[in-house]
Amino acid sequence: MAQSASAYLPEAFLSVIREAMPEALSLDDFIAACQRPLRRSIRINTLKISVSDFLERVAPYGWQLTPVPWCEEGFWIDRDETSLPLGSTAEHLSGLFYIQEASSMLPVAALFADGNAPQRVMDVAAAPGSKTTQIAARMQNEGAILANEYSASRVKVLHANLSRCGVANVALTHFDGRVFGAALPEAFDAILLDAPCSGEGVVRKDPDALRNWSVESNHEIAATQRELIDSAFHALRPGGTLVYSTCTLNREENQAVCLWLLFRYPQAVEIVPLDGLFPEAGEALTPEGFLHVFPQVYDCEGFFVARLRKTASVDALPKPKYKVGTFPFSPLKGREAREVANAAAGVGLEWDETLQLWQRDKEVWLFPADIEPLIGQVRFSRIGLRLAERFNKGFRWQHEAVVALAGTGNKLAFELSLEEAGEWYRGRDIWPANPPSADEVIVTFQAQPLGLAKRVGSRLKNSYPRELVRDGVLFSELNGFV
Repeated sequence: MAQSASAYLPEAFLSVIREAMPEALSLDDFIAACQRPLRRSIRINTLKISVSDFLERVAPYGWQLTPVPWCEEGFWIDRDETSLPLGSTAEHLSGLFYIQEASSMLPVAALFADGNAPQRVMDVAAAPGSKTTQIAARMQNEGAILANEYSASRVKVLHANLSRCGVANVALTHFDGRVFGAALPEAFDAILLDAPCSGEGVVRKDPDALRNWSVESNHEIAATQRELIDSAFHALRPGGTLVYSTCTLNREENQAVCLWLLFRYPQAVEIVPLDGLFPEAGEALTPEGFLHVFPQVYDCEGFFVARLRKTASVDALPKPKYKVGTFPFSPLKGREAREVANAAAGVGLEWDETLQLWQRDKEVWLFPADIEPLIGQVRFSRIGLRLAERFNKGFRWQHEAVVALAGTGNKLAFELSLEEAGEWYRGRDIWPANPPSADEVIVTFQAQPLGLAKRVGSRLKNSYPRELVRDGVLFSELNGFV
């Protein structure tokens, strides 16, 4: 066994890497790269702030930000982590950026390259949400995304990240990704399959990632990946784009899976080369036109990305035998819809025709209009935004809708001080020196909506969801910590 100072690298694994690596690259350089700590990186969330405004905002903090070549919103970040973790900064808590490894930004960059502007997208293995939120930002919250996650425990994490980032155009499902080709044939303009894999590329982040590695396990994983890509291909409309990616390095889980699809449907699959994705893409380009990123190439995690186009329909798969069940929502129209919209506008929440009102009992939801054709064909865990709950005196507006719809510069916003914002994130009520006159206000910090507060006398009652409450040191590098 060969074991580096930081990463566990079995000899059998290094033999596989030696075969997979281009002649121009050195195995010694690969091992050295695996020993280096991984550079941290962030992606600015353009649903909430522009890149230029974000850079201006954090300029006084002294962060060293280096652009990621393949993602104009992505930056490697060098900062002092000792006093304040990056995830506890005000900008992270309010969803202005996502902590995302640089190479994992590649698949979405490939999905939208060359002017591709899909209206309905599926993210087959979506949790924890880095790529789903990146897709939503590229779509500017328009159209619709079906974000699927097989692991039930990870669906909650996925939803929490979508909510923090103000994403409104996502429907969540909880299925084995192999069902979609049969359940939703030719339903999507673009599909991202960031496939479950052996994780060989993540040793810089997780030195023990290869403790249970084996060639036999790679074989088993590749068999599942072939089934997933076949299903995704059936769910893609002719002319649509399929991006297949992994964070692993062996050829069997990467090139071989894509070439298997090409062999299976030779008249319907076209490889779209990624040589023009960014100026240095040629350094990781395979002969087929895929990107096979070894960690020493761009000093990031190992990754693989392929872009495929579906040029023709293929024979449909047998319809699934499961029952979808009765859909418990009904659309809100006419006078009822206007009543909800007017009441929402009264507290500063507005939306356009890309979101449609639906109801279930006393709940009012906003669904992305482009997901509606799929209703009744598959069972959803949740769709869009939970807007409000009806009660005797009106509506109780929900946190996720406030974060997504209030925007910046809202005329009904009540700006909190540094200390008050800290109290808010800790789930405590606010006692402002000069309380607002309105009964309900959107509380903000640095102009970003944190939630909706009800005035009770001189107190603002905290509505921050209990599961999001934070402890510890928070959160402004410029103004101080609370």
